[in-house]
Amino acid sequence: MVSGFGRLWTAYAISTLGTWLAFDAFPLIAILALDATPAQVSLLAAAGLAVGAVVAVPLGPWVEFRRKRPVLVAMDLVRCAALLTVPVAYALGLLTLAQLIVVSVVTAAADIAFTAASGAFLKWLVPPDQLLRANARFESTTWTATVLGPPAGGAAIGLFGPVLTVVLNATSFLLSATALRGIKSEPPKKPIKTDKSVLGGWRFIVRTPRLRRLFLNVITVNALIMAPAPLLAVLMLRTLEFPPWQYGLAFAVPCLGGLLGSRLAGPMVAKLGRHRVLILAGTLRACWGLGLALIVPGPAGLALVMIVEFGLITCAGLFNPVLATERLDLIPPDRVARVLTAWSVSTKAAIASATALWGLLATVAGVRGAIAIAGALLLATPLLLPWRNSFSTPPDSRPFSPKLEDSSEQRTS
Repeated sequence: MVSGFGRLWTAYAISTLGTWLAFDAFPLIAILALDATPAQVSLLAAAGLAVGAVVAVPLGPWVEFRRKRPVLVAMDLVRCAALLTVPVAYALGLLTLAQLIVVSVVTAAADIAFTAASGAFLKWLVPPDQLLRANARFESTTWTATVLGPPAGGAAIGLFGPVLTVVLNATSFLLSATALRGIKSEPPKKPIKTDKSVLGGWRFIVRTPRLRRLFLNVITVNALIMAPAPLLAVLMLRTLEFPPWQYGLAFAVPCLGGLLGSRLAGPMVAKLGRHRVLILAGTLRACWGLGLALIVPGPAGLALVMIVEFGLITCAGLFNPVLATERLDLIPPDRVARVLTAWSVSTKAAIASATALWGLLATVAGVRGAIAIAGALLLATPLLLPWRNSFSTPPDSRPFSPKLEDSSEQRTS
């Protein structure tokens, strides 16, 4: 019998693989099918995130005070339905940039609600001393899907066009919803003592110094990594004329570093402590972005992208599960959904704002110049990390356990 955590993990693996099969599908559709300009590609990336984040703001309290499994299933079905409108419109010759933006908004809002519900569900489902192990499994799954997805998606795009990967992504959400429906256990309903304000998540972040510094670091780093991504696609696919399969390969092979980093998270925390790993990995991941401005045509350029991305992704793969565990430990159970919603909304809004700004910056400084500026600013982001360890007794100071115990049956009362 598959455990509750096993089904949650399976659903995550399926939908994550679908997402990475459709890696950059909308920018590629805009570039290859709609002949969009660099500014339009940046607008597509920015508008979907920004408006989706605004739409998702009231979802935090809504998710907080509802059963989490039905929310997870509903968000999967919403994303599936929204994505399926793209191939339908494309087949009818009606697809426009405006529709891609609307679908981006819907999926971005559903992503935020799903992330909030899954975080709250995971905190209840998994014992505290196994959270790092669980988060490391999710992180490993992410990077495994990232290794496999883009090359397969790039090949599918080369053979059948970019719309096929959108269909595969929509199907993955449908399969994820099916897996989630099989989870029988649910957190019990308990009286909520905290306020139901939509701003409750941000208030908690602001009032928790360690969480606040991690929050500022993460949203800044993510914004500076993601903002030049559409410009990088334009540089590689249009200016340097890399074929789509090479573009996918350039970001797939380095993701083996993410798998390596996530596998190292548990042992390194057991040896160095959670705080030191956060500072080390958080600092090292800021050192790679500048290299992307130096891409040249041909094999040398492809190799440079892979080296830079491998270093960045290895550090991120180590940092992310430790961050996720730290964050869940810092948040009380009755605030998890609101805090994670606030976190996701802020991250997507920051990425959207930075992406729009970098689209404008590229018109002034050029595509390479804009990418270089993002890389240079990344070098300063370690200053935002919580260099002082505020935990008197680190939750993960015990030896790392190689086995994740499923305790969902004990936690159904």
